[in-house]
Amino acid sequence: MATIEEVQIILDEIAEELPAEIYKDLNGGIVLLPQVKLHKKSVDDDLYVLGEYRNERISGRYIVVYYGSVEKLYGRLSRRMLKNKLRSVIKHEFLHHLESMAGERHLELEDERKLAEYLKNKDPK
Repeated sequence: MATIEEVQIILDEIAEELPAEIYKDLNGGIVLLPQVKLHKKSVDDDLYVLGEYRNERISGRYIVVYYGSVEKLYGRLSRRMLKNKLRSVIKHEFLHHLESMAGERHLELEDERKLAEYLKNKDPK
């Protein structure tokens, strides 16, 4: 199980791999928070939020990664596998950032479709 400090190091490594251009206007960078975050529509407390892209009036644009959620889902993975999972999370959130900058919503709509599928699968009918 990786500690929060180890996850921060991995996130820093991933951040260094990415081209500088995609950081344009991401004034808050990538923030690692310690808590577990469940999606507000989680049916059986089984839909964890690993990361979020935020664009807030006061705080600006930034990416949040929830260590507690990462640990719950991927805490037993090797460092290499954990880094691959975190890389996917970061790339997903950066795509939200880039789409937001371009006025697009394709990934947001895809996320909504996946949520609808999750809810459909949880419906006992």
